This record gives sequence, C-alpha cells and structure tokens, in this order.
Amino acid sequence: MRRRGSIVVCGVFIVIFGAVVVGAAVGGYRINLTPSEPLGLWRIEQLQRPVAIGDLVFLCPPATAMFVEAWRRGYLRRGLCAGGVAPLIKTVAALPGQRVEITDHVLIDGRPLPASSVSGRDGEGRVLLPYPGGVVPARSLFLHSPFASSYDSRYFGPVPDTGLLGLARPVLTFDP
Repeated sequence: MRRRGSIVVCGVFIVIFGAVVVGAAVGGYRINLTPSEPLGLWRIEQLQRPVAIGDLVFLCPPATAMFVEAWRRGYLRRGLCAGGVAPLIKTVAALPGQRVEITDHVLIDGRPLPASSVSGRDGEGRVLLPYPGGVVPARSLFLHSPFASSYDSRYFGPVPDTGLLGLARPVLTFDP
C-alpha cells in the first residue's frame, strides 16, 4: 500500500512539473543553457516597434544546411523552432542595407564591432569558416554575441527576420 502511494505521489509530481514547463513555454519563457548570454530563465517580449541595433532578441534560425551542420556539431540546443532547435539569443548588430566586413574581427559600415574576434576553429578544433561579408539583405538581421566562442552571424551570416520571436528579457539569470 505504501509503495502504491509513492507511485501516485511521483505521478502527480510529474504531471504538475510537466504542466509548469508547458505553461512556461506557452507563456514565452525559455531556459538558456548556452554561455552566449547569462544562463537561466528568460522571457520573450513581443516587439512593439521595428527591431533596432542593440536589441537582444530571440530568433529561430532558418532550417538550412548550415544550421543542420551547426546542430550536428553541438552548437545549437534542442527546442521548438523548425528543425527541432532552440531559438538563438543574440544582439542585433546590423540591419538591412548595412555593410559587414569580416577580417580577424567584424566591421559594420567600416566601424569595428566590439568583442567580435573571428576564430578559424571551434573548441573541438574543427574548421570554422567565417561569413564572407557583404550588405545585409532586406528582411534580414546580422546577429552577434560578445562571448568569444559564440556561434553567430560571424559564421552563418545574416538571417531572415521572419524567425524573430521578440526581445529577450532576463527573468532569473546568472553568469557562471
């Protein structure tokens, strides 16, 4: 009888925990487990204006071969975006019409982007090819994270703004 009670309590706990997780996801809350931004609980805030340089955003990456390879290499986490990946949390560094140059760091319209060193290899020693540079196309965003090992537009280039979910707002976060 005691064992049956324990099973019922565990079952109730699992159902309640599942309901909290689903409710948080539906309510726009996400857990960040990548070091590109502080770890912890974040909220997606609907954007009530045009996206601007400096906005910290959640964006679903497009389901392209480049992002499939990024998933295979472990750069992306599992989530609810197309292709089964989690949304990226990145800062908007350039908007349509701006010129991006990639050398050993990023230049936007001729001005250096702080904390934008470009690596030739990832943490596992695999080759990383930088984006060749160019003008950010219409309806696209160039995304950046100051974290040195971040997988961002330095490598995958501008991404369509159709994947934009909203602003990223920290709720309960910490830097490890």
